[in-house]
Amino acid sequence: MSVHTEHTATPLYFDEIRERVLTRLTTFLTGKRDAAAGRGLVPEIPEMIRGFVTAGGKRLRPMLCSAGWRSAGGAGLPDVVVDVAAALEMYQTFALIHDDVIDGSATRRSQPTVHRSIAARYPQVYDERRFGEAAAILIGDMALMWSTELLTSAALPAGCRSAVRALVDTMREEMHYGQYLDLFTSLGSVDDHRTPMTVIRYKTAKYTVERPLQLGALLAGADAAHLDLLSRFALPLGDAFQLRDDLLGLFGNSSTTGKPVFDDLREGKHTVLLALAAQRADTAGRALLERHLGDPALTEQDAIRVMDVIEGTRAPVIVEDMIADRHAEALAVLDTSSLPAEVTAELRLIGALLVERDS
Repeated sequence: MSVHTEHTATPLYFDEIRERVLTRLTTFLTGKRDAAAGRGLVPEIPEMIRGFVTAGGKRLRPMLCSAGWRSAGGAGLPDVVVDVAAALEMYQTFALIHDDVIDGSATRRSQPTVHRSIAARYPQVYDERRFGEAAAILIGDMALMWSTELLTSAALPAGCRSAVRALVDTMREEMHYGQYLDLFTSLGSVDDHRTPMTVIRYKTAKYTVERPLQLGALLAGADAAHLDLLSRFALPLGDAFQLRDDLLGLFGNSSTTGKPVFDDLREGKHTVLLALAAQRADTAGRALLERHLGDPALTEQDAIRVMDVIEGTRAPVIVEDMIADRHAEALAVLDTSSLPAEVTAELRLIGALLVERDS
């Protein structure tokens, strides 16, 4: 199955926010490493986080935060926007490290996950897997604390300080509730698509798109009406983003996604894609899906058979239509807004970057 992509030149400030956030994080983590060494502590935690951050990543939340800033009339790219964006990226680092432990993932960003890397580094321990997972949980916890430090040390404007901190707290709660619900989807029926859609809304649409946009806008003094406008644009776009991710999880190229194909099947992820396939499969096809979903020893041959069943139900085509519908819904919000033309153009480009992608 092919994925439609569109290669469009991005505004220079997208590159600038990515570069400045990376610089902010690497400088921060280098300082943490040096401070640890100076106190006689093992500098492995900041080193591991620094390696994770510099290994790649789309920097979507920083990009969206800066776009939200500009949407509300913010000019340039002041340090406070970079600091808040860096806090978002550090929080994402925490979330991904823990997510990989939960899913038992072997690779992230084309490199061993943190828990796998730690396990390989200390083969002398009695239980390498458990040791690596325990260490990764603690490393992720530190990233969570440092995301808070980055936020609280930012020079937030006095007029929006409490609102920004409250919105960050809300974002974190929503993401954790979504993650927790995601954990329990495997206990439900494979043909249930409503629960995975709820997971998408809280774990991705709000966390990845809506809240970063709103945080940037708050920094520029946005009012409630502007935040609502961004929400109506962001939520369907965030849904489409995750639906694309679900397709890439099975039909993507691991060299571009950074994760092995078939991981979602081995981890037993109950996605909207799989639910739609289960609803439409014949008896034998559904039995095949249920037999192999969540099988950690799933072979490539059996995975291909599962994918053949999924494609035979036309579930991927239905998901593509869902993506297109939600993308169109987001763009329709911009069509009826009074945002400046240049802001609308940039938000349209963000929509394309999130939906029309192969990684």
